[in-house]
Amino acid sequence: MPAQFASTIPLVTGEPVVRLMAHTADPYDLALASARTCYSPGLRTVAEVNDKLRENMGKALFNAGHHTPFQHPTFIFGLENVSRQFVWSFLHSHPFYNSEQSSQRYNLVTEAKVYVPPALRPAQRRVYEQATLQAWENYRRIYELLVADYRGLMANLGRKKGQTEKQVESDAQKKSMETARYVLPVAAFTSLYHTVSGIELQRYLRMMNTGDVPAETRVVVQKMVDAVKAVDPNFFSVSQGPMPEELTLEAKLAQAAPVTSADVEAENARFDEQLDGKFAKLVSHDPNAEGLVADSVREVLGLPEASMSDDEALELLMHPGKNPYLLDTLNTWTHSPLMRALNHAQYTFKKKISHTADSQDQRHRMTPGSRPLLTRVHTAKPDYILPEVLKDNGDAVALYRQTMDVLWEAKNALLAEGVSAEDATYLLPNAVSVRFTQSGSMLNFMHKWRLRTCFLAQWEIYQSSMDELAQVAAVHPRLARHQGPPCFVRDGLVADKTPEGPCPEGGHWCGVDVWRNFPKVKRPF
Repeated sequence: MPAQFASTIPLVTGEPVVRLMAHTADPYDLALASARTCYSPGLRTVAEVNDKLRENMGKALFNAGHHTPFQHPTFIFGLENVSRQFVWSFLHSHPFYNSEQSSQRYNLVTEAKVYVPPALRPAQRRVYEQATLQAWENYRRIYELLVADYRGLMANLGRKKGQTEKQVESDAQKKSMETARYVLPVAAFTSLYHTVSGIELQRYLRMMNTGDVPAETRVVVQKMVDAVKAVDPNFFSVSQGPMPEELTLEAKLAQAAPVTSADVEAENARFDEQLDGKFAKLVSHDPNAEGLVADSVREVLGLPEASMSDDEALELLMHPGKNPYLLDTLNTWTHSPLMRALNHAQYTFKKKISHTADSQDQRHRMTPGSRPLLTRVHTAKPDYILPEVLKDNGDAVALYRQTMDVLWEAKNALLAEGVSAEDATYLLPNAVSVRFTQSGSMLNFMHKWRLRTCFLAQWEIYQSSMDELAQVAAVHPRLARHQGPPCFVRDGLVADKTPEGPCPEGGHWCGVDVWRNFPKVKRPF
């Protein structure tokens, strides 16, 4: 057994920990000073804010919906002992935040650190904990099986990369963690830095009774609010307060339109049929998007069509040899008057990926999706994604499927005992299938494809991104012609005398000359 694991995996629970790591000074007064500047010939400062302004102007602004002044204050929280289900369901379900989160892809999870719903009775808690510990034990065993598999593959790539034996072993372990983590329940704890503006924190307070896990959300959000009140008691003197759970739209619909397991399974079958075997299926686009983008380029430049053809306009925008912004890792595209023309090409996909892959996909905040409530769409039978790399290891596959059965059986047993779907679905694994619709512009899908068609991307998000790009290329070849991972985009345009060629990752290069044959090149892992 690797030294990282104890002989018996311990179960660790605990209350969410919320720390205000940093914040804008005088947040409420800063919001008011910024608001006063709108009505003044020059900047107004925090020093000029008095009690009368705090009482009258603050409430008037907030109640009237003039909320932009409250975007200026910023709060940076450190969160620990929060579940991955809470992060996916609430913190990362909207576009207006930034997070840096501890990754199960790069960190071996040697303790069963999980959220345990406080409403569980002792017998129910035993079912919950036993299933959790079994999942962790199988995680350990799958990890060990896969390290041996990956060691040979990573050694071959390591020789090309000039790696040491220690570096090869580290890569083999990371790839094994990436796959083994699929069997861990979404109740698993995580840690993260989470940054929001003042108005977004107000929205958290208002909406904390929504989502799949409102009980956990209420605890975490209230601790965030209390931390801000401790440094500025005035900030929440203007607030709409939480919307009662029974008044939320989702709760009203749940009562008006109950759903059965049979309903969910029938809808899943219909959804899956639409995918035609893909992870992502293009279901909507404007056939004239290329012409619309070309028109927009000419409009920005003030040129008639006779002076610049559609082909010329699109090449100017999309060819990395002609558009220097495409070689910039800072992603300055939305700041370019010309590149904003790509906002007019819109695409919508139906997608089916695992919870753990979607936890990465949803971080692409400008390609939003209508993700399901797992409390509504959980199934009685196991419904999950099986990673491709497992399929050649019979022992690992058997353990994987056994874990799925254990977690679903425990979830079903808890539901039969009257446990709420909110509490029982914490036992669903990272592997659980998530079906949803995702939309975005070419400008924003480009950024996602740049990162996720790289071989360093996690397997599922790579596959779904390749599905997306291939279908867009079929309908809009002039827009998609130059799309792909950074090495492909940079090929021939940057110095590439090193083994990693035009790849910007340096020593983290995947070890494959992807740029020479993209998109036909085969991913080895």
